[in-house]
Amino acid sequence: MKNKELTRPYYASFYQNNRLPFFASLLFYCILSLDGPMISWILGGATDAAAQMSMPGMMRFIRIVLVFFPAMFLTLTLSYRFKSVYVKRGILQYKNLAFRNMSEKRVSAFSLRNTGGYLSALTNDIAQIEEDYLSKSVNLVYQILQFLIALGMMLYYSRVLTLAVVAMVILPALVSSVMGRELAKRTTTVSERNESFTARLKDLLSGFSVIKSFKAEAHTREIFYAENETLEEAKKRKRWWDALLSACSGMAGGLTQFVVMFLGAYLTITGQISLGTVMIFINLMGSSLLPPLQMVPEILAKRKAAKALVEKCAEMMSAEDVRENRLQVSARLTDAIALQNVSFGYEEDNPVLKDLHLRFEAGKSYAIVGASGSGKSTLLSLLMGIYDAYDGSLLVDGKEMKEIDHDSLYDLVSLIDQNVFLFDDTIRNNLTMFADFDDEKVRDAVQKSALSDMILSRGEDYLCGEGGSNLSGGEKQRIAIARALLRETKVLLIDEATSALDAETAAHINETIASLTGYTRIVITHRLDEAQLSRFDEIIMLKNGTVAEQGDYDTLCSRKSPFYALCALSA
Repeated sequence: MKNKELTRPYYASFYQNNRLPFFASLLFYCILSLDGPMISWILGGATDAAAQMSMPGMMRFIRIVLVFFPAMFLTLTLSYRFKSVYVKRGILQYKNLAFRNMSEKRVSAFSLRNTGGYLSALTNDIAQIEEDYLSKSVNLVYQILQFLIALGMMLYYSRVLTLAVVAMVILPALVSSVMGRELAKRTTTVSERNESFTARLKDLLSGFSVIKSFKAEAHTREIFYAENETLEEAKKRKRWWDALLSACSGMAGGLTQFVVMFLGAYLTITGQISLGTVMIFINLMGSSLLPPLQMVPEILAKRKAAKALVEKCAEMMSAEDVRENRLQVSARLTDAIALQNVSFGYEEDNPVLKDLHLRFEAGKSYAIVGASGSGKSTLLSLLMGIYDAYDGSLLVDGKEMKEIDHDSLYDLVSLIDQNVFLFDDTIRNNLTMFADFDDEKVRDAVQKSALSDMILSRGEDYLCGEGGSNLSGGEKQRIAIARALLRETKVLLIDEATSALDAETAAHINETIASLTGYTRIVITHRLDEAQLSRFDEIIMLKNGTVAEQGDYDTLCSRKSPFYALCALSA
């Protein structure tokens, strides 16, 4: 039941505002299903006319041919035209729905699940759904209709010959149906291997500079070769089953044609049917009866496999973490963000944060310091609401983080990460994230983030390149800072925002952050100089996931404790 509820919108997307092209293509394919039987009837009639030396009979069939073939050509053209519109619109809406649902998922869905799964669902899987489900939907009706019309004609002309044909094709049809189940399993396996391959390739490409610098090309190739072998082996197994399915159908078809030919010859010799009837049967077998028997089980098997991919996509894109009636928070922090006995780990029984008691008061600034692996970035992830599998209580103005609506939370909180994401678009669009901001606000954010010189020299329409490839690391971080300031969210979470900046620019940015009024600033920093840290209302030092100590700069230094030792070590 749950699977049906999840997949129903995806199947509906194939037909939304798309029924006219679908039914139009269906109509023309239904008309087109007459082509094989009509040609068989024409050949049979012409054969009998020739056997009887009847010129008027031959001329009648010639006139029919002159009308029939142009009509079929027009029907075929229109059927392809409407089918192409139907398939294009259906797959477009399906992909848009899948991406929309994916974009509504929580950030944790992308942290916990390899993005290769999403890439595969929106590329390889969709190509198969387009071909094996959408494109073949109309063709399935065409094949079934053609089969039924051909069977009806055969019964009309000779019941004995028709019964022989039916007896010959029942067993192969059953075999094809059973084999189709295995084909569905193998198709799903190929999809899973494609997902793994895509994820691995994405990793290798994103880390290529590191691979080259450490001369790890040989090991990288081994990883790629192994993933590629696994994928191609799965595809080979599917192709083999495809071929076996086709071979069974083809063998049955060939054998049936021989039976029809020899039995038809006997019935003709004994005077029970005419030569034209044998011609009709042979042509119907080749054009309208055997192709459906060969193709329909294969089409049904592939549709079943494609439906499995739709179900997989629906489950993957489902917003399983959405809850009704979530709490709303104000866009302005009025009291504090408080952690009480908070513990969290990415793996069970391996906590990264342990029993944290912290209070971040509205309008104040906090520096989070500590050695690598102490839990600093994980703490910011919790404050962003990315993970809710924590123990204890995390309150935003008295409201539990787990229960807060994330759209509401993101009106309050912005994250400036050390790994800056940029669109392959203009500086302006990366600053505004495609929202409409007043030019004066944009200029103010640009000035505060020390971007003015870059904008002056390159202009707002300068293209940043894929992932910001046309910009330096410092320029990308300044854009990230500027767009956070532009949003004016009152809680800023800053993770090593000045790590890629030179000392002068970093000092300018730190001064900007420190001088912001009305903002709650929680900053992870590795710069432990007095001028910077003394500007914070409180410094929190983490060690092995716990709070080692906290207080203002002067208080912590006067204790000659772990924070003082950390500062001395970094000096």
